[in-house]
Amino acid sequence: MKRFFDIGIALTVGVVFFFLILMIVVMVWLSSPGPILHWSDRVGRNNQIFKMPKFRSMWINAPSVPTHQLENPDQWLTPIGAYLRMSSLDELPQLWCIIKGDMSLVGPRPALISQHNLIDLRTKLGVHVLVPGLTGWAQINGRDEISIFQKVKFDLEYLNKKSFFFDLKIMYLTVLKVLSRDGIVH
Repeated sequence: MKRFFDIGIALTVGVVFFFLILMIVVMVWLSSPGPILHWSDRVGRNNQIFKMPKFRSMWINAPSVPTHQLENPDQWLTPIGAYLRMSSLDELPQLWCIIKGDMSLVGPRPALISQHNLIDLRTKLGVHVLVPGLTGWAQINGRDEISIFQKVKFDLEYLNKKSFFFDLKIMYLTVLKVLSRDGIVH
């Protein structure tokens, strides 16, 4: 049931936001040289690597590390990059990963392949069996403002409590967080 729900919501959001997506494509293309999408290798279910797209919000020569690890992340943002990140619109291309089955609407956020501590702890606690999500329990409880240990603690809690209604609660809280820009670090 979760897979059908994921596909249905991803397709619906894609259709509803089609013109917004086209507008973002044009804005990214006009605002800075380089590809429209940034594809990064991410760790998925059972630690399988997959390619995850985002609208490119940083210059093409930006370091490939989590944003919170950059000394001055603002220097790497394109003219529209900060807005894309603050509004979470840079995440829209991940609808494709949901349709493909690499991601779900709700689950632990997919780790970068360089986040060894996060991957190891998720594997040790059995969280790696989950399909990563566009949003998750850790996302709405601190995102990048919490430690790796706290993230995995929330991921484990999600693993133990996962249900259709828990997913709906997480999606609802995610919408509230995005609209209020709470916990969003660009």
